[in-house]
Amino acid sequence: MNTHTTNVSNVLVIGSGGAGLRAAIEAKKAGVEVTVIGKRQKEDVHTVLAAGGINAALGNVDPEDSWQQHYADTMLEGYELSEPRMVELMAKESPELVKEIDEWGANFARLDNGKLDQRFFGAHTYRRTCYSGDYTGRSILYALIKKAESLKIPIHDSQYVTELLVHNEICFGAMTFDIKNGERTVFLADAVILAAGGHTRIWRKSSSRRNENTGDGYYLGLKAGCTLTDMELVQFHPTGMVIPEEMAGALVTEAVRGEGGYLINGNGERFMKNYDPDRMELSTRDRVAMANYTEIMEGRATKNGGVYLDISHKSKDFIIEKLPRMYRQYLDTLMLDISKQPMEVAPTAHYSMGGILVHADDHFTGIEGLYAAGEVTGGLHGANRLGGNSLAEILIFGKRAGKYAAERSLHMDVQYRSRKVIQLAHEKINSLIKNGSEVARPLQRELRNIMWAHCGVVRSEEKLQEGLSKIDALEEAAKHLDVRPDSEGFEDVMLAFDLEGSILSAKATILGAIERKESRGAHQRTDYTEMKEEMKINFTATLNSNHQLEITRKELEPISSELKEVIENTEKIKNFKGKLLE
Repeated sequence: MNTHTTNVSNVLVIGSGGAGLRAAIEAKKAGVEVTVIGKRQKEDVHTVLAAGGINAALGNVDPEDSWQQHYADTMLEGYELSEPRMVELMAKESPELVKEIDEWGANFARLDNGKLDQRFFGAHTYRRTCYSGDYTGRSILYALIKKAESLKIPIHDSQYVTELLVHNEICFGAMTFDIKNGERTVFLADAVILAAGGHTRIWRKSSSRRNENTGDGYYLGLKAGCTLTDMELVQFHPTGMVIPEEMAGALVTEAVRGEGGYLINGNGERFMKNYDPDRMELSTRDRVAMANYTEIMEGRATKNGGVYLDISHKSKDFIIEKLPRMYRQYLDTLMLDISKQPMEVAPTAHYSMGGILVHADDHFTGIEGLYAAGEVTGGLHGANRLGGNSLAEILIFGKRAGKYAAERSLHMDVQYRSRKVIQLAHEKINSLIKNGSEVARPLQRELRNIMWAHCGVVRSEEKLQEGLSKIDALEEAAKHLDVRPDSEGFEDVMLAFDLEGSILSAKATILGAIERKESRGAHQRTDYTEMKEEMKINFTATLNSNHQLEITRKELEPISSELKEVIENTEKIKNFKGKLLE
């Protein structure tokens, strides 16, 4: 056991992705001391994978656009399960924050008149998505890192958070260990912001990479006393890589379809005409994912179990200009030139639309001193995320969480601590370091297979219940993990915690999916194929005193009559030709 150290700051941010960095910047600008910790290298967090763009109703290309229309488009794409106030804030504030991040160095594409260019990306009535080629997330992240460095905000990589330190429903910090050498640090703070991502890595095919989005943020939140919402609402991206094995599930941006790509099955048929003849490949993300899944499952797959995505009818110069990252990704991994050959793709778990339940304005979790932002939270996206909204979310609500966390610190007279809680956090780590008969990696793989087979693109009561039973058995096996840190590092300990978090997140997802007895957006069931009015509610999950998950119903917040009217008018719009819907 290496030296125990203590780090004290006013605001602690857990997660060094876009939401965490924007929160840290805002808190620092408010005049408090901020510390950022993350388990990955700060230049390689999940934000770098966001490809398509960021939404803002600037009206640079379509002057008719407005924040009200952005609001309506988001609510409709979320099948009206979104939190209305959260959507309103996002739609109103995204123009200002998109301009700000561009000024900080995101370098978005521009029109001839010097204004930011905007393209169709998602079920948008107008063109409102700003972009940097097909690497917008990376541009935004690097701009945030540069800004954070200019403000001298410390960012500690390779820090794995095992516990939020909570006593009497007050959060006062976090326990971590260094993944490389095991050194433990108690990070003490007046306020904590959790920005630790989602749980899509717990599916066999996932656009998340190894050791990210394992549900550890939800695990930390639940143990701290937070409530989760909409865990069953997981977005399956229609197009992830099929081969090579180590890249299976890696995202193939929908900009490929937006720039004219065709979907073709193993029989050589352009099959979207059978699912959405008007919009074809530009249909909604849930419909295209369902179509791809159906073609594969009904025996019309390609040789490697996917479908073809073909952009080769476009010129190489066009492809390299519009889709530089995709061109390079296939060339580097498969030596495949997408200007000459089609890509093989299949649906992949892509985005956690549920997460920690927070107050819309300040992203307060209900646990004093604890805030959350980004994909770890629920509420904004409803049953299907509007393309381009996730990058807007991290800036808008990262900023808000940082602002209110700083305000809490500035108004505090006494710093709250509990030595007993810190000691219990040490004991939890100690309890996992032991000899055993099971190894974490194979159990993680088994969980991913269970979730893909039983809680994937299409679900049913029978499959969900069977999956839950299998997870119970896996949870029992996980009690006998072999965890032996050595000279190679403390990854074994990280994997043990990750597995606990993934199992708990998987259970919350399946239990929510069982309760949602309908098909709505990304949640599709073969035994309940229609949307139901009585299911227009949110399902929440909490841990009871016996550490068991409890699922309850939560009524939706009301929508103003003015915004209802905008939504109703939007439903009548039929002209989606040439727009990428997701």
